Amino acid sequence: MSKYKDLENFPTWNPEEKDQYTVSVVKGLIMDTVRKANSGHTGGPMSSADFSTILFKEYLQFDPKDPDWFNRDRFILSAGHESALQYAMLYLIGWLPLDDLKSFRQLHSNTPGHPEVEIPGVECTTGPLGQGFGMSAGMAFAETFLRHVLEEKSEDAKGLVDHFTYVLASDGDMQEPITLGTASLAGHLGLSRLIVFYDSNEAQISGQTNRCDSTNYATVFNGFGWHVQEIDGHDHEAIRTAIEKAQVMDKPSIIIGRTIMAMGSAGMEGDHNTHGSPLPQDEINATKENLGLPPDSFYLPDEVKTHFQSRFESLYKTVSDWNTQLSECRKNSDIDSLWSISIEDNLPELNYPTFEEGSNIATRKAFGTTLDYYATFLPHLVGGSADLEPSNYTGNFANTYSDFQKNNKSGRNIAFGVREFPMATMMNGISLHGGVIPFGGTFLVFADYERPALRLAAIQHARVIHEFTHDSFWVGEDGPTHQPIEHAMALRAIPNFNVFRPADAKETAVCFKFALENRETPSALLLTRQGLPISDMDYSEIEEGVRKGAYIVDDWDGNPEIIFVATGSEVALAMETAVRMDDKKCRVISMPCMELYEKQSTEYRNGLIPNRGSLTITLEAGITQGWTKYAGPNGLSIGIDHFGASAPGKDLAQEFGFTAIQVEQKIREHLKKLL
Repeated sequence: MSKYKDLENFPTWNPEEKDQYTVSVVKGLIMDTVRKANSGHTGGPMSSADFSTILFKEYLQFDPKDPDWFNRDRFILSAGHESALQYAMLYLIGWLPLDDLKSFRQLHSNTPGHPEVEIPGVECTTGPLGQGFGMSAGMAFAETFLRHVLEEKSEDAKGLVDHFTYVLASDGDMQEPITLGTASLAGHLGLSRLIVFYDSNEAQISGQTNRCDSTNYATVFNGFGWHVQEIDGHDHEAIRTAIEKAQVMDKPSIIIGRTIMAMGSAGMEGDHNTHGSPLPQDEINATKENLGLPPDSFYLPDEVKTHFQSRFESLYKTVSDWNTQLSECRKNSDIDSLWSISIEDNLPELNYPTFEEGSNIATRKAFGTTLDYYATFLPHLVGGSADLEPSNYTGNFANTYSDFQKNNKSGRNIAFGVREFPMATMMNGISLHGGVIPFGGTFLVFADYERPALRLAAIQHARVIHEFTHDSFWVGEDGPTHQPIEHAMALRAIPNFNVFRPADAKETAVCFKFALENRETPSALLLTRQGLPISDMDYSEIEEGVRKGAYIVDDWDGNPEIIFVATGSEVALAMETAVRMDDKKCRVISMPCMELYEKQSTEYRNGLIPNRGSLTITLEAGITQGWTKYAGPNGLSIGIDHFGASAPGKDLAQEFGFTAIQVEQKIREHLKKLL
């Protein structure tokens, strides 16, 4: 074995000796990084080190000077606990300084416990197992869609968007159902630029995987329509051959690498206890000796770094040629326009669709109308429904722009099937890839199936647009399992997540526009099944109000005695109730977005909902928890704090007290108690 003492002869070593020693150096960095932090994962990164080193050194396309170069290959560490391995790769490239490795898992470092998207060279925040796999499918979709759309505009555009999405996944990733749900769809869609390396070391934190899993993943992925290879995950030639085969397949590929946990360690190979902890220092010392490394911490000789970076000159030329091609292609006005709108995210000024004032329309239907309208101006707006096209009103979009399929890779509609969680994770990946704005529709009650991805979207500041229809007990006959009660407030509990519950068709169009413009914040639109009256207010007034999160939609002269704060379908109910209470000076406020309202000045908020001098009534067809901050200690929060029932929506409104007569009665009874 080559050793550090022989480094003066490094130029004479054969290529495999150089590569093996580079892997050894990477393993030394991993051990030292985790040991210094006294926290982290060692075994998995060591078992994955061979694949990752070969991939980064020989195959991954990137600009060494710019981690954000658009046509780079994407590398997703779905096994986010193996972060020490990714950080070692970024250190070898030169995107992370040594001090960051030494501050692994420490406050304000660029090397947190799991990879975070803000770090140069990290494509997405991973850690919750399976979600990196899901996001990678979204990235592969975005690459494929953009590539085909551009090439349809001009043959000269071939190569402008042309890259792979590589994934490093673990046994734990495979055990998460999100992975199999996403893999099923990725195979169906033929996402051939998606290449997954499954580091099958058969050990996890609690023991060997055979305690809980005997799945034949080769058979499963073959059934999903993937290209499957099984290799020795430590054999460099086998890794190279597998990558090169995967690159030319017309289907997504999985390379199942049979590996050994903590491969290369002196006495702990295969030990599941190395999964989530540092190696003991004496084990590190013995391992370094076995690997031919000096005892020095964070050892990286110049010879190894230069060897790792031996392809950089070629990468620089690739980037330079690409920049030249892009400049030439943008002389074509069609390509220039698409590049500006999509890749550079220069959105055109959006107007609003026309709705007939005085008529009733469900906000879910208004969303469909608005989607069709905006889609004509935004060629990179893509998405679909989790098998609820007629209910989500995305069917016309699907018919107009066609389904993305193996034989139609410029289709803008994604038929997600009954896969809510995979849909949400793929949307995150699409957004993070860039160049495409994703939307996805389902019932609000199924937001629970998506929640881990919604949270991860908020953490990553991903612009994704979730359409959640059937937003209350007005779902009706489908009963309590399909009637959201706690869901709106549960979504509002997610930081950096805008929840819009529009009161009518016009508010829906405005909320949709804001969701498109909010580049750093995911959005959810909660929409009705039942028809709602369309406001006679001008769009300009509504836009100004929605921008502030809450605004007055009806007001009586003088200081208000009663203030209604309502969302969605309950705004119309509040207005109807206010008319009945004509002996009181009433103000009706629509609060379509609590998050935007909370960002307004104290002056604006106090002017809208005074601290004293009036009675505040909050009104929403969901739980009352969380509304007290607006109602105040003497106010009244009207909602529903129990599950629904199966009956027509109008019958349930009567049953649950959501008619103007019943709301008025509750308010008058409350007033009597106060007096």
